[in-house]
Amino acid sequence: MITLTQLVLASHNAGKLKELQAMLGHQVHLRSVGEFSQAEPEETGLSFVENAILKARNASRLSGLPALADDSGLAVDHLGGAPGIYSARYADGQGDAANNAKLLAALEGLPEAERGAQFVCVLALVRHADDPLPILCEGLWHGRILQAASGANGFGYDPLFWVPERNCSSAELSPTEKNQLSHRARAMALLRQRLGVE
Repeated sequence: MITLTQLVLASHNAGKLKELQAMLGHQVHLRSVGEFSQAEPEETGLSFVENAILKARNASRLSGLPALADDSGLAVDHLGGAPGIYSARYADGQGDAANNAKLLAALEGLPEAERGAQFVCVLALVRHADDPLPILCEGLWHGRILQAASGANGFGYDPLFWVPERNCSSAELSPTEKNQLSHRARAMALLRQRLGVE
């Protein structure tokens, strides 16, 4: 078990900080890497694991504190796991609506049975920048891609992601429900176990 009172989150996203802090609980205080630097590392890894470790090491180096990074995205079976690590910039950085439109076009005419997908989240925690043994926790959230967007909550691909256990899209879930079911919630539950956080 590792005792940590504070962690630097390798993200400038206030929403992600709030979401992960709520999932982590209040025994460990999360701080944004933005308190220390606005510089973003280049995500040169070819997997969620590589990019999460790269971001965690960078945040730890900038802050001098233990760091937590999350790398996540959508992996569509029919597309060989794409958009994958490129989920946020699938449509050349033009934003969520463009990403969703590109995904729908790529799957056009495909029957429901072939539209399987999963949201993937890898959390990497390093005790220091050169930690040889990062803690890695993975969460998968299985579903399928809808034919059209549905729902107004969430962000990213949520309006296109059908959640079988709730019979609705991810964007139709309340934030509380999503935080209990999502890929990020599953990865965070494993991390809490590893850290011994109640």
